[in-house]
Amino acid sequence: MPKRLKLVVLSGAGISAESGLKTFRDSNGLWENHRIEDVATPEGWAKDPDLVLEFYNQRRKQALSAQPNAGHLALKSLEVYYEVTIITQNVDNLHEKAGSSNVIHLHGELFKSRSTRDENLVYDIKGWELKRTDRCEKGAPLRPHIVWFGEAVPMMETAVELTHAADILIIVGTSMVVYPAAGLIDYVRPGVPIYVVDPNVPDIRPRKNLTFIPEPATTGLSRLAEQLIVNATGGA
Repeated sequence: MPKRLKLVVLSGAGISAESGLKTFRDSNGLWENHRIEDVATPEGWAKDPDLVLEFYNQRRKQALSAQPNAGHLALKSLEVYYEVTIITQNVDNLHEKAGSSNVIHLHGELFKSRSTRDENLVYDIKGWELKRTDRCEKGAPLRPHIVWFGEAVPMMETAVELTHAADILIIVGTSMVVYPAAGLIDYVRPGVPIYVVDPNVPDIRPRKNLTFIPEPATTGLSRLAEQLIVNATGGA
């Protein structure tokens, strides 16, 4: 059996939005009617931790009932034929719910908390609520395990290495304006096919083997997955 090609996916808010989740700011600069500065920065946490905890508790409650869509499932289906890694800017767990087995979260994970004293102490959140009284094993308060604006992106180096090793790159549901994630495309090796699935075509520098699929994730990824499966099987 021939060696499977490495297929790397960079996913953004667009794919989650089709499952009813807003994972980033709207065009008015708000996230679920809150200023980004109030709920997604270290300064917001220092100013009003109760507001921040409640904000993410509500996001968690909403995400519990959200289901993966056809786009998520299409990516899962590719694992039979490719070595698939998903690098997501989303904090929800919809890729995992769809069954994808190798997911890298650049911006943290909604269903995890971490110690405010030791960032290496990370815990699963059962259900949807993180309380002000919850503590890590060292006795420090817990905060959402989210990479806020102004904080380093711990998984970025891993993402760069994976992108550089990719034989195929799929970009889906992202405007490609949020850095450092948007810079990952620059680490793709020359000649590697890049597919961009989004109804609003991002402003990406033209290059060889770049294909735009101006559709939502649900339809665009389903069609692309079918094509890639045909490529992998030789039409068999």
